[in-house]
Amino acid sequence: MRIIARSRGIDVTDGIAESLPFNDKQFEYVLMVTTICFLDDVNAALKEVFRVLKSHGFFIVGFIDKESFLGHQYQIHKDENPFYKVVNFYLVYSVISYLRENDFGNLHYTQAIFHDLSEIKDVEPVKKGFGEGSFVVIRAEKNA
Repeated sequence: MRIIARSRGIDVTDGIAESLPFNDKQFEYVLMVTTICFLDDVNAALKEVFRVLKSHGFFIVGFIDKESFLGHQYQIHKDENPFYKVVNFYLVYSVISYLRENDFGNLHYTQAIFHDLSEIKDVEPVKKGFGEGSFVVIRAEKNA
């Protein structure tokens, strides 16, 4: 992905979430998609996100809800997949707790993927909230 991004003129910086190679208050938003489940230390990573965000910046985190249909399927077959063997799937409420513990607030929720992946033939709707869809996105604001 790094090679593809660079070939498209995107600046890529290597690093790990628990020790980001960026200055304090450098970004207006940080995006983390299907990453939180692979982290060694969620709190350390969120502290780093908080550190690199400007005041009232936004953190957008997308992940598979552990309690969703897809979350259950991934957990059942976890040991069969080299990527998912090391994954810690999270409940939405667990991610919310992590966000609040790390001084994020003003949370907004969006969800998608409402059917088994093999059944999806067309673009599915995106809905507000969580609890129905397998993929959840939370937008959290850095409290000043």
